[in-house]
Amino acid sequence: MIGSVQYELPMSDAALSKIIQKFSTQEGLEISLIKTVVDKSVYMTGPLMSSKESYAEKRNYLISYVEDQIANGVFRTISKETNMTDPMTGVPKTVTVVAVVQGPDGLPQRQEESAMKEFSIRTFNFSINNLPYDSAVEKQIKQQQQLTMDVQTSIVDAKKAEQRAITVAKNGEADAAEAKWKQEVIKAKAVTEAQQMLEVAKLEKLTAEQNKMANILDGQGEAEKRRLIMGADGALEMKLTAWVESQKAWAAAFGNYQGNVVPQWISGGNGGGSSNATTDFMNLMNMKNANDLGLSLKIPQGASK
Repeated sequence: MIGSVQYELPMSDAALSKIIQKFSTQEGLEISLIKTVVDKSVYMTGPLMSSKESYAEKRNYLISYVEDQIANGVFRTISKETNMTDPMTGVPKTVTVVAVVQGPDGLPQRQEESAMKEFSIRTFNFSINNLPYDSAVEKQIKQQQQLTMDVQTSIVDAKKAEQRAITVAKNGEADAAEAKWKQEVIKAKAVTEAQQMLEVAKLEKLTAEQNKMANILDGQGEAEKRRLIMGADGALEMKLTAWVESQKAWAAAFGNYQGNVVPQWISGGNGGGSSNATTDFMNLMNMKNANDLGLSLKIPQGASK
């Protein structure tokens, strides 16, 4: 580790005299005290993290740990075994982890007090200018970083794929629901139309039945009317109408006849009377028609004239 740290000497004569008596010169102070304390703090910080952690994610902790131990003394640590997965191979393994012992107040306990306090020297502004790693270690760190990036990328891609799957599923559910409701609308419309057609058919049936009943009643009324008329006058009006029409028919036919109505010569017969064939024919036709119709042209006795 290549870095720097600033320090401040005490102002009291007693403290300065103690430093001079112990180290004689500033160079002796820096080599014998400050460098020794810094090296020891750096050395004791090393086991608290892996090379990969010191290279990247715990670099700030590295500076803080070193600076704290320079000023206050090295930490008391404890080693314990724990199971973990190798980030390169993915194989589970057991490793020894060094942890700082915490006191009841939650502060780190000290293995010893820093010599800086003994001589009232205040250190500050510790910084790391360069932290060179062995080429094999640095290569491994970079491989681990690349692997971590790949893992993170895979996780992100998996999350994206999962979200896409959720989105597709939700879209599918929405489309299915929409299609279902569209079908429900079509079904409801068809049911409504069928119900309307059924109601119309029922009304038409009722109307037809009512018309049928009306026609039946009309027919029955007309038949009853005719029956009553027939019972009252024997259908006289109808018979008279038929008789008149039949008279017109034979009269018209007779009027159009061009032959002789009676023979030219009559032999025999009594000389006491004469016969009119035309009159006889007409009387005969009238009697026949009246007989066919059951019509009597006689005026009942006692009838008014």
